[in-house]
Amino acid sequence: MNITEIRTDLIDEDTDQPRYQFAEESLQELMKSIEELGLLSPIKVRTIGGGRYKIIYGNRRYKACRELGRPTIPCIVSDVTDEMDIYLEQIAENLTRESFSPIEEAEAFHKLLHDPKFSSSTKFLSSKLGKPESYIKNKCDLLKFGNAVRKLIVHGTEIHKDALTEDQLMPLKDLPVEYRDPLALIMARDEMPVSDVKKIARLFKDSEISDAVKGKLLYKTGPGLLETWSVHQHNKAERTKAAEPKEPSPRAKKAKKEESAPPAVTAASIEDELRKLAAVLPAYAPMTQETLLTRDNLPPDAKDRFAGDVDALIESLERHLAEWKKVKELLT
Repeated sequence: MNITEIRTDLIDEDTDQPRYQFAEESLQELMKSIEELGLLSPIKVRTIGGGRYKIIYGNRRYKACRELGRPTIPCIVSDVTDEMDIYLEQIAENLTRESFSPIEEAEAFHKLLHDPKFSSSTKFLSSKLGKPESYIKNKCDLLKFGNAVRKLIVHGTEIHKDALTEDQLMPLKDLPVEYRDPLALIMARDEMPVSDVKKIARLFKDSEISDAVKGKLLYKTGPGLLETWSVHQHNKAERTKAAEPKEPSPRAKKAKKEESAPPAVTAASIEDELRKLAAVLPAYAPMTQETLLTRDNLPPDAKDRFAGDVDALIESLERHLAEWKKVKELLT
């Protein structure tokens, strides 16, 4: 490997390279290191004609040397000219750097897959970069989120306030756009663990919950959404349990044998259901204004739980109402 000192003013940055975010603090630290120890690793360049060179990788080192006013930079000069090979080498080099952000990585993969200049495939990239196809696909899925969410995405799996890991975002990526980004921002604000994000995502994928209710749920906190999920799951389990056929008692079995007319059985069953509902449903009496105002006395967490309980009650009453309207239609 031959290393050549090349004049700094003859080297151009590659504005199309995958990495474009350079933290000022990190750049200052590198400049201090170069002043004390010199540039420990050369940058890699290629010739572009006219006696000039373009960077393949090492943009940050180049920026630091330029800011320090160093007249030359140690370089490895490559004779590679194929754009695909150059871009793949740039990605491979940056994948070893912690400062290569998940979004920069996602945009680089997306460019290789969709830019007509490359028109690559996930399988090809996987073989060239040594990454599973699922890894590349998951990175590209990050681009489904808007800029406000993308700015919060960080490396690693540790949960921090106002930051998002890729694991937190994966359960939300296939939700409709009107829920996807707002939920991601709530998860970041409230530092919700991945297991809770998965539950909340299932809540918004549940077809039994109307879009109107889902829209209202976006005003809740992360813990409030988790509480709503818990209540909803409990109510579903109760409905399933109630719908399961029960083993009839000996007396009921005997009575069923003695019944001969199916219509009479059906009518008796409907009457039983009506009496059962009427027995537990109190007569309507409007709430007083004083009662309604007591909602302002609830603490924030209790308000979230109360709102979830109200949603569950409305959903249950609407189901009862729809069912009895069908009965009424059959009778008329």
